[in-house]
Amino acid sequence: MIASSVARLRRDPAVAVAVMVLWLLLALFVLYPLGALLGRVLFDDGAFTVSSVVKVLADKHQQRAFWNSLLLAMLVGGVGTLIGFLFAYTAARGRLPHWLLAVVDAAVLLPLVSPPFTTAIAMIFSFGPRGLITYDLLGLRGVTVYGLTSTACSEVLTYFPIAYLTLRPLLAGIDSNIEGMAQSLGASRWRVFRTVTLPLCVPGLANAFLLLFAASLADFATPLILGGNQFPVLPTQAYLQITGLFDLRGGAVLSFALLVPAFVVFLLQRYWVSRRFYVTVTGKGAGQAPFDSITEGVRWVLLGGCALVTLVIVYFYALLLYASLVVALGANHAFTLQHYKVIFTEGLRVIRDTLIIAGFAMPLGGLYGVLLGYLVTRKKIFGARSMELVSMINYALPGTIVGIAYLIAFNDPPVELTGTALIIIACYVFRYGPTGIRATVALLQQIDKSLEEASQGLGAGSGTTFRRVTLPLIVPAFFAGLGVVFIRSMTAISATIFLVSISWSLVTVKILENMTELSLGPAAAFSVLVVVIVFVVIALIGQALRLLRAPGAARLSGMLGG
Repeated sequence: MIASSVARLRRDPAVAVAVMVLWLLLALFVLYPLGALLGRVLFDDGAFTVSSVVKVLADKHQQRAFWNSLLLAMLVGGVGTLIGFLFAYTAARGRLPHWLLAVVDAAVLLPLVSPPFTTAIAMIFSFGPRGLITYDLLGLRGVTVYGLTSTACSEVLTYFPIAYLTLRPLLAGIDSNIEGMAQSLGASRWRVFRTVTLPLCVPGLANAFLLLFAASLADFATPLILGGNQFPVLPTQAYLQITGLFDLRGGAVLSFALLVPAFVVFLLQRYWVSRRFYVTVTGKGAGQAPFDSITEGVRWVLLGGCALVTLVIVYFYALLLYASLVVALGANHAFTLQHYKVIFTEGLRVIRDTLIIAGFAMPLGGLYGVLLGYLVTRKKIFGARSMELVSMINYALPGTIVGIAYLIAFNDPPVELTGTALIIIACYVFRYGPTGIRATVALLQQIDKSLEEASQGLGAGSGTTFRRVTLPLIVPAFFAGLGVVFIRSMTAISATIFLVSISWSLVTVKILENMTELSLGPAAAFSVLVVVIVFVVIALIGQALRLLRAPGAARLSGMLGG
């Protein structure tokens, strides 16, 4: 196996070079930081010790933060998955007109293309001491918005779209014949839903819960804004341990503790799902029309629930826009553009830095995803599965762990990158590039290998075949990688908060600074700007994809016809 792989690489030096470069990059930006983090936790001056671990974890305050993190993650995972399932079920079975489905999709995706603590800002504007609802409408005084309830609500609204995107294709893919047969045997719609549809959704529900659980564990910005001293969680404690006490080892221990609940939930999810059989699409007479599983009354109930959540999201973002256009929400509602003047003068450098970093990370992340996905799928290289697994590590880990690992690994020689733009770009590429890898793998599994074999049979090398045959066919995966890397470059904060410096900073970090300094107007203006930029760039990426695919398809058709 190894000998044959080496022989193939010798015959194809372009593939050999690509594999070598990718392994070096994965070792440097994935394995090395994790090793450095583990070394900082378990070794002191070269000697193995667990005293620092015991000291930090024995602290009552840190124990409280640990249990708070678990409680918050469970609530966000459970409630977020439930709301995501409500939206997915309504979209798949509610017989919605296309225009209404497009409106719901746009509103639901808003939290995914904005900074993760945007809803936290809107909650302060609505329910804070001078909130629009609590102070202006209800006339309540001395109201506090800080604590578990507000933090959980904010994270649920931020992350439930992940559950929606996970569950919607699953529900759409269930063979309607199975549900129809159950009803033909006398089962009511409710019984069919309870005994057939819902059990078949268990893998998706478990996966959605795991994704939301991990997202909540990694989020430190929302608890930092809404939790405060009343509700400490591990990510915020790790951040304060490093930035406030300058204790890298303590921060590393706290961030490493996040792995324990995430790993346990992952194992429970795998165990629960593996105990049953869920295959319904076998190719043997699969149903063509969706099963009519809901009555008109239930349909309106589902629509009402979705409409309520959608209105809350739209209200929050409309309020954010309004807050960016008035002098001071809750005190002076006179119209002004002063907040935008501030962000385009005092904040111009931060905007420039963010766009430069995102501009470099976007194509590098897209190319990395397509190239690695192509190699592990199409080329019989030794260690392909290991390469794919290593590439997914940073994507699967909470962002706080990745950020602290990069800080520890690249803060000192031999590889000193702290304070540069390169460390932030590398973090984005190797943390969010795997989205392009998965998209590439999925697309290549649908493309016949004979197309590439024909090109190589006519004398073209691997590089030429990849550039002229494969790449035009997997352009959607490349652009998917571009979109995700750009969105996360504009909105992520959990990993990169530890990597910014005086020389290079990010808009999300500036928004968080404004919130801690109670400069709420500029924070709202920055948030609106990020949403606008992301929507514009994603629209441009979509337009570029449409323009490229048409001529690409024509060239391929002509090549095959000739």
